[in-house]
Amino acid sequence: MKHVSELLSLLDLERLEVNLFRGESRSIGSPRVFGGQVMAQALSAAMRTVPDDRFVHSFHGYFVLPGDLNIPIIFEVDRIRDGGSFTTRAVKAIQNGKAIFHLTASFQLEQEGFDHQTEMPKVIPFDELVSYDGMAKQFGDQLPENIRRILSIARPIEFRPVEFLNPFANEVYEPVRNVWLKTKGDMPEDRRQNDLVLAYASDYNLLTTALFPHGKAIDHRNLQIASLDHAMWFHRPFRADEWLLYSIDSPSASGARGFTRGHIFNAEGKLVASVVQEGLMRKVRK
Repeated sequence: MKHVSELLSLLDLERLEVNLFRGESRSIGSPRVFGGQVMAQALSAAMRTVPDDRFVHSFHGYFVLPGDLNIPIIFEVDRIRDGGSFTTRAVKAIQNGKAIFHLTASFQLEQEGFDHQTEMPKVIPFDELVSYDGMAKQFGDQLPENIRRILSIARPIEFRPVEFLNPFANEVYEPVRNVWLKTKGDMPEDRRQNDLVLAYASDYNLLTTALFPHGKAIDHRNLQIASLDHAMWFHRPFRADEWLLYSIDSPSASGARGFTRGHIFNAEGKLVASVVQEGLMRKVRK
């Protein structure tokens, strides 16, 4: 996908029944369905059953089984509750008769209340940094084949990492990462579309941050890495086609699992969303 319009088309599910939807998949270089895709599609299915004046404020998802790229995904929505201010939905993503992903999402009427936030970290501005696309061109054939393949994949999101990771050495880094991101192409005004795209993008750069202290920041060969669960909170409206800073850290790794969290700020320093994720991280058994 070279343009965000392709991603928006992927997230525009086919309605099969009142609470039943179908979606297709696109590869991002992995043999399985990208977690951010099925997560954003499940959220899209939930949105299709919620009144237009209510917006997602949080969702929690569990990745149950790897998704097959070659067959459609069916999304079944359970209308848990329609309250005075909040609406709750549960979504089950199904392939071959089995659930591959579960999502619970909560939507809210816009309401006024107390307002505060954590401060955005001081980092190098986006206009002074090179994108993943630029890094692929800069290093070219010097890069290991697996890294070159990942960097060369066409994405609907542009990423500009703040911290430089040496692609030629298995160095140890602090488990902290800051990445600027925005869509390739203009987004509609529709707030829900922007929420969906950010949900999709939030699955990038997150879990691998937990590998930084272990000399595996770049080279993931001989490792089994998979998202287990993912939660996201939407604090303030934003535009996904304007630069956003994804500030990520990993407080812990243990029991073959890595725990990561992220704050997403707009360029003016407003905190627009927060994310947490835990994932499987272990060496492949020979």
